[in-house]
Amino acid sequence: MTFSKIDQQYMAWALKLAQRGLLTTRPNPRVGCVIVNDGEVVGEGAHLKAGEPHAEVHALRAAGDRARGATAYVTLEPCSHYGRTPPCAEALINAGVARVVAAMVDPNPQVAGRGLKMLSDAGIEVSHGLLQADAEALNPGFIKRMRTGFPYVRIKLASSVDGRTALSNGESQWITGAKAREDVQRLRARSDAIITGADSVLIDNPSMNVRHGELGHWQSRIDSAQLQQPLRVVIDGRNRLAPPLKLTECDGDILLASTAPYQCQWPTQVSQWCSAPRDGKVDLILLMMELGKRGINEVLVEAGASLAAAFISAHLWDELVLYQAPKLMGNPARGLLELPEFSQMHQTVDLQFTDIRRVGADLRLTLTSKH
Repeated sequence: MTFSKIDQQYMAWALKLAQRGLLTTRPNPRVGCVIVNDGEVVGEGAHLKAGEPHAEVHALRAAGDRARGATAYVTLEPCSHYGRTPPCAEALINAGVARVVAAMVDPNPQVAGRGLKMLSDAGIEVSHGLLQADAEALNPGFIKRMRTGFPYVRIKLASSVDGRTALSNGESQWITGAKAREDVQRLRARSDAIITGADSVLIDNPSMNVRHGELGHWQSRIDSAQLQQPLRVVIDGRNRLAPPLKLTECDGDILLASTAPYQCQWPTQVSQWCSAPRDGKVDLILLMMELGKRGINEVLVEAGASLAAAFISAHLWDELVLYQAPKLMGNPARGLLELPEFSQMHQTVDLQFTDIRRVGADLRLTLTSKH
């Protein structure tokens, strides 16, 4: 299918609208819609929160009668099923649009082309695939979960230029600057779940929550009431944790992943999940499957060198985000990852950079596997 330059411009607009829901739509995908009639934008919208109107509905409401005979540009195939809201494909048909351009087919098995077929059967001109890569980049977790049952796993790391994460005595606050820590808050806010290990909790006693006042430019875009706290998952294979912890002093659910039930009493927002041990530890594969079943799209791993390396060794990661500070911390300081020793170069983990940028005084390096 060939698309015009005008088609590309309007879809790019729809993609920009979809970004408004980056921190608020979970577990739903981020979607934008632009309705154009006679070369004029008559309606636009974005999906902002699960259970609220989808992007197409917002755009149709803005367009009113001018939607009749118009073209709708939408970043994801319009839904065809009844969920918490009616089907968007049906709304577009009832509004009398003449053409629908979708960036990509919805990987949700409940849709998966049915929305486009419904539109086509109603006599509407339908096409898809325009700026598809950009649309997929908006929703990596939703797409992966729908296709594989597993969430998209992003591992966050921070180190000095010489690859150190803490001094030999354990001191690590702060390696990176305030802007980098603000950026991490945005990573947390877009994630459905944050994973850490019992060691990190015992050493640092973190809250692991999202703080609205530290979201930078997003602070003015979303109200604090809109902010959803991600599920905080703590991997504690030997049941070493016990209340009180800072984790339980702020809003949001907590999941303790272990190999046996705890004997102590936890607050009501804490739930437990147990798996049979794998090599004496929590089975990370089963845990990721469990999170996928719970509708978790994007996972942020903020853990120590051992647990972060375990995700890499198990091939349970999709993206590394490394914040690198312009510091040298010396040879005895603690290393970034506790990976096994490699004896030959072909055993090493090959990565590729997908983004490199300055964040305050630090660098943010985003990497994926080369294979």
